[in-house]
Amino acid sequence: MASEILSLLAPPRCGICGAACHAKRSLCRSCNAGLLAAEPLVGPGPAGIDAVVSAGPHEGAVRALAASLKFGRRLPLAGRAAAAIRAAAPPEMLRGRLVPVPPDPLRVRIRGFDAAEEIARSLARITELEVEPCLEREPARRQVGRPRQARLADPPRISAWRTPPRCVALVDDVWTTGSTLSACAKALRAAGAERVVALTLGHAIPDRRLAREPGQA
Repeated sequence: MASEILSLLAPPRCGICGAACHAKRSLCRSCNAGLLAAEPLVGPGPAGIDAVVSAGPHEGAVRALAASLKFGRRLPLAGRAAAAIRAAAPPEMLRGRLVPVPPDPLRVRIRGFDAAEEIARSLARITELEVEPCLEREPARRQVGRPRQARLADPPRISAWRTPPRCVALVDDVWTTGSTLSACAKALRAAGAERVVALTLGHAIPDRRLAREPGQA
């Protein structure tokens, strides 16, 4: 009753477009339909990643959700992102422990939260997997907006600050070039991980093929 009265005084709004939506939902019908219509992508990943799944291409509702979560600070959308990943992932991909891709220290201090970790914790609640942060990233140039080849040539510096699980499911919001995922996989395997898969909300892979690029590390 209280929630119904509150919804009359302050109608709930879609976390993506701001349109009116149901009190118990984070997205309006249109944005939710766009997210459901996204074509999942599952297959081999970049170097060091055994397999990767993305809920959809980084466009439309998928891109808007990722941006609203990361830059709009709409943290409840992490749950919707996690649900989309779970729906796209084959059962064999949801094993081991969830390891969030580590953020740049400066960025997380500015935002006050980390999108990958929020998604990982939401995913843990609906899969009963455990979250085990074990990676850290050195401060570096911001990746957003950099040309693809520049990202590949200068991957982030990532290391394991404690022994990782043997079976890891890396979690991130968007897979762009694969350089960050590969850097995470390299650090995890060097520290003892044996299986590393990646779970992402969106992917920005050219021509939507899952293929390792020459020289990608």
